[in-house]
Amino acid sequence: MDLFDDQLADLHLPVRIGSDAALLQALQHMAIADGAVDHAFIDQSTTGFDAFAEARQELDWSRIESDTGLERALIKEAASMLNGSKATIACWAMGLTQHRNGVAVIQEVVNLLLLGGHVGRPGAGFCPVRGHSNVQGDRTVGIWEAPSDAFLDAMQKGTGIEMPRHHGYDVVNAIRGMERGDVDVLMAMGGNLVSAAPDTDRTAAAIGKVGLVVHVSTKPNRSHMIPTKGDVLVLPCLGRTELDLQNGVAQFVTVENSMGIVHRSQGRLSPASKELKSEPWIVAELAARTFGVDVVPWNELSQDYDAIRSMIEASIPGFDDYNTRVRTPNGFELPNPPRDAAQFNTPSGRAGFSLHDLPHLEPQHGGTHIMMTLRSHDQYNTTIYGLADRYRGVKGNRRVVFMNATEMAERGWKTGHSVDLVSHWTDGERRSDGWLLIPYAIPRGNLASYFPEANVLVPLDSTAVVSNTPTSKWIEISFAKPQASDDGEE
Repeated sequence: MDLFDDQLADLHLPVRIGSDAALLQALQHMAIADGAVDHAFIDQSTTGFDAFAEARQELDWSRIESDTGLERALIKEAASMLNGSKATIACWAMGLTQHRNGVAVIQEVVNLLLLGGHVGRPGAGFCPVRGHSNVQGDRTVGIWEAPSDAFLDAMQKGTGIEMPRHHGYDVVNAIRGMERGDVDVLMAMGGNLVSAAPDTDRTAAAIGKVGLVVHVSTKPNRSHMIPTKGDVLVLPCLGRTELDLQNGVAQFVTVENSMGIVHRSQGRLSPASKELKSEPWIVAELAARTFGVDVVPWNELSQDYDAIRSMIEASIPGFDDYNTRVRTPNGFELPNPPRDAAQFNTPSGRAGFSLHDLPHLEPQHGGTHIMMTLRSHDQYNTTIYGLADRYRGVKGNRRVVFMNATEMAERGWKTGHSVDLVSHWTDGERRSDGWLLIPYAIPRGNLASYFPEANVLVPLDSTAVVSNTPTSKWIEISFAKPQASDDGEE
């Protein structure tokens, strides 16, 4: 079945990797040219429109077509659909964020929706698909390396804990810190850092320099196997599907979905072992033994999760009457000022149009192709449940590279041809051998391979401007010559 048949999409625009900004600027140009602009919304709720509109008056169509690999007619067809829409939702995930200009691309998405006033009306708005509930909810409750002073003030008032004011590490900087020997303790709540992070070998070596590594996990994973200079503790915990009893009372946790809905999550299955402890219990027990219970009654919190939610209510806006509202059948919505009142978290309270130059889309560091990583149907993050990717019709193998069929034919390569890959960055090269080629409907000059298998090729220091997100959707690749065997033969 064609992945993009009429069952899934009315129109598919197969852009070249990294050309999202070019496509979005073309759509903005045509929105202005066609008069598909909500001036009332723009005048009331935005800033910077005049300069933006002037910059979008002219468009280098030859550059747009070259960058995107799309014909102008196809882009205009998409523009016609957008310009005729009364309510547009823009959804995006890592395909937009994991580029050097990832932040700028998201701002181009914002520009496009602001033009049509697609904010604060039913069926319209921005929808970053942030993955599972842990990703969405963690940021809401402050799992962030650089929270604002206002957020920390509220947390300090609500918890009674004096909050540290220095900023911490994001993932990339945490790995760099471990490399330098600046990290004494690494505690991982679930997850599989060595597989999820870029530059697999470098990440593993960095973790090996930490004196104490503590994993809280539901099942073994590769990160648990990394030897370190000190101790490694693996603390098994209850899964979210397992019954969590504290003093004989069933507990539940809450999660937040991509729409900002907070709702209950309660396990029903019998635990795999009666010895398993919950994540809240483990954290509270470690905290009580490390810091004592004079300021925070850690043991009380671990016995009644309503008490934890009461502390969240006292610390974070939007969680009023938390324990009551979360017990309603569908949970509750968190405040969303852009949606609810067209109010934005900016000094002016308005959304700002932004202007960005288009990036260069040719390899700059010695590569011949640009590769992106992607996921299959039978996986959840780094956990691989099977070897059948029904999205792409691949079975039995994940160490594959998707390549343009015409390009393969020009090189005399057929399905299953074995290649070795080298990625290029300013700090040198990374090599990974033994990949099989599969012809696929992907633009010339582009390749795709599975995450996390191809993470070994993602340079740690190639990150997005501002966000510092690894550029897993922009990896410069060349095909390497086979290495000589021990007997001198290739």
